[in-house]
Amino acid sequence: MTITITAFERSPDGGKGLARDMRVRWALEEVGQPYEVRLISFRAMKEPAHLALHPFGQIPTYEEGDLALFETGAIVFHIAERHAVLLPVDANARARAITWMFAALNTVEPSILELGTARLLEGDKPWNKERLPLVEERVRKRLDQLSTRLGDADWLDGAFSAGDLMMVSVLLRLKSSGILDEYLNLAAYVVRGEARPAYKRAFDAQLAAFTAASHR
Repeated sequence: MTITITAFERSPDGGKGLARDMRVRWALEEVGQPYEVRLISFRAMKEPAHLALHPFGQIPTYEEGDLALFETGAIVFHIAERHAVLLPVDANARARAITWMFAALNTVEPSILELGTARLLEGDKPWNKERLPLVEERVRKRLDQLSTRLGDADWLDGAFSAGDLMMVSVLLRLKSSGILDEYLNLAAYVVRGEARPAYKRAFDAQLAAFTAASHR
């Protein structure tokens, strides 16, 4: 059965690999699973056909036969469970990898998204000068903890897993902020993720779609 995912017709990130379909593309590339991409406009995201797949009108979605999924964590978890590579065989190691997936999305990402909002959408607010340092402090607190846990290891728990895929994807959002550079081991961790052939294939595919859409 052909796998079809949805992605922005014109991604607001400018092809930098930050749109969330990148996480799904990367996972599919890691497990060697072919897929098709249906590009969707912002208008179409709010129409009934798409809302039937994603009730919150976002991307990506995942369709395979009669299965339809939304939310990147759920999609990547499904891919990892269906195909070898992204989750360890050992039951305990597998459980830890899944834990890191949840940690990336529930513990690390929220403050990073808050920082993006504070910098990009609230910069002109009169209270932003007081708020921004507080948000940055929350980001650094999480990075302090993550940096300590990673130490000098290549990956979070032994071999590369879906937990690392999600964590690297989350940390990539900090590259333009300069904060990630304050943590040498985390910056190197992200570089290792970006250096994976599967990541490069996913990035190139997403960028090609953005470039093609921009020239239409």
